[in-house]
Amino acid sequence: MGVIVKRTGMLLIISGPSGTGKGTLVKRLMKEDPSITFSCSVTTRSPRIGEIEGVDYHFVNDAEYDRMLAGDEFLEHATVHDHRYGTPREQVERALAAGKNMLLDIDPQGALAVMQKASDYVSIFILPPSFSALRVRLHTRNTDDPVEIERRLRNAHKEVLNICKYQYAVINDDLELAVSQLQSIVNAEKQRTIRFCPTILED
Repeated sequence: MGVIVKRTGMLLIISGPSGTGKGTLVKRLMKEDPSITFSCSVTTRSPRIGEIEGVDYHFVNDAEYDRMLAGDEFLEHATVHDHRYGTPREQVERALAAGKNMLLDIDPQGALAVMQKASDYVSIFILPPSFSALRVRLHTRNTDDPVEIERRLRNAHKEVLNICKYQYAVINDDLELAVSQLQSIVNAEKQRTIRFCPTILED
């Protein structure tokens, strides 16, 4: 084929309130698209049942988190629901420089911080179909006590107010439809000329 293809890595930010199903959507998206690399965040909270160190999160104590913070090792960091989270800067910058697509699954506070710093990104806000549905999901997953659930619901009402700061929005009511919409967004963004610049050669 007489075409030279040059691609630039894409920074994909997927965010939304706790309990909207971001994790499930991200896993499905990555299963369907092997070009996407997951950015494993650092957190000081304890692992939930089924979470794996180095796959879901890097679980650290406060002392290690403080060391990383002092060393300016985070692209963004935030305290959410009384726990601290951060995105390691080096893994993101290294992947993008290598032309890989890097996905950040982060809370809205962290997402907005990255969007203020990054010059190029694709941001997607995941919404629940309703706040009552969100309450049911938070109770059903059995990972938080009632006080924590109410805190997350209060935060969700504030977080959705920032939806217009994102480029795209997806309502996670029907899982298959939401996955399809995410794939459509990612595929379209891959073809933008800022990331995909083919050169046609003479035959």
